[in-house]
Amino acid sequence: MLYPDAKSWNAAPHKSVMFFGMSGLGKTHVSKMLVQQGGWFHYSIDYRIGTSGMHGHIKDNLIKHAMRDPFLAEMLRADAMYIEPNIHDHDLSAVAAYLGKPGNPTKGGLPMEDYKIRQSQFREAEITALLDTQTFIARAQNLYGYPHFICDTGGSICEWIDPEDENDPLLAKLGELCLPVWIKGDEAHSQELIRRFDRAPKPMAYHPDFIARVWAEYLDENKLHADDVDPDTFIRWTYAQALAHRQPRYAAMAKSGVTVTAEEMHAATDAEAFNALIASKL
Repeated sequence: MLYPDAKSWNAAPHKSVMFFGMSGLGKTHVSKMLVQQGGWFHYSIDYRIGTSGMHGHIKDNLIKHAMRDPFLAEMLRADAMYIEPNIHDHDLSAVAAYLGKPGNPTKGGLPMEDYKIRQSQFREAEITALLDTQTFIARAQNLYGYPHFICDTGGSICEWIDPEDENDPLLAKLGELCLPVWIKGDEAHSQELIRRFDRAPKPMAYHPDFIARVWAEYLDENKLHADDVDPDTFIRWTYAQALAHRQPRYAAMAKSGVTVTAEEMHAATDAEAFNALIASKL
């Protein structure tokens, strides 16, 4: 472990942490609090995915849709306008819209083969963004003079890591650079996230084996053909299973770091309290 005990954490002139866990439990909120306190650089994996790894795919898709309009097509061919996706670390609508949802095309769904391609593109982009952590740690210190670093990961990090393999190359590499910090939710958090998702279902990234299994189960249980699937209904049905699928994977990842509850993390309202919280877990 990068910081084997509280003494080494407290004495470290350069602290690096990697937040992981379910989306919606406060990873980005805590990151921004630390940034506002000063001394911390916030590296958002989701933002990096949207502005680097997935940027070209998203832009091409926007152009493809714009080309369906004769006026916009003429303007684009004449180089009289340009299209750029607008990515924010607090709003990943452009990324989510590109990922899409499988199902009936008349309801905004994607054919499963196209959906799998986009999922694969996201997987590659997320792994690349995670491996870029080392570069951004160096940039944060050498260019901007930040002593401390936060790698704020997306909820799907556990899909690309084999958490039961202590020699998993991605997890091992990240563990050399940052202290893994699992922000753990309880059953009440899970139910609230499910209710929130039910109100506004959003595309997510899944392990290909998981999505293949739940897709087959959904078609079989509901006696549906692929083109009959309502995209929003399917991803609502899938979301609760995804949370249950990810929880033990996060727990296994946490063996190489520390675990804090969502309540404990929210109670740490400044950098001093945050440092004390992490020290208490080491």
